[in-house]
Amino acid sequence: MKQLTAVIQPFRLDDVRDALNDINIHGMTVSEVKGFSRQKGHTELYRGAEYMIDFLPKIQLDIVLTDEMVEPAIEAICGAAKSGRIGDGKIFVKPIEHVIRIRTGEIDESAV
Repeated sequence: MKQLTAVIQPFRLDDVRDALNDINIHGMTVSEVKGFSRQKGHTELYRGAEYMIDFLPKIQLDIVLTDEMVEPAIEAICGAAKSGRIGDGKIFVKPIEHVIRIRTGEIDESAV
């Protein structure tokens, strides 16, 4: 099993969720986060004063998947989140050792 973490633009969330639903991935955790990479930040004016906005709003998706679903999920997210401009986001894939569904006691792949 793997944990896929995707950091995407906030306005792409609905498209990404729909693309994942289309390949039967229905469970995920969504968090509002802030960050920057090559996109850096930008400057804004507020009441005549200039402020540097270093961290930009992003959406982080955390999804635990079986090994065979990782590549289709990556393709779905990339297809739905890609605009071709800087700041589209990143995807990280990490191994998961153990999963337990608290309500039923199911473990590992049956708990996903």
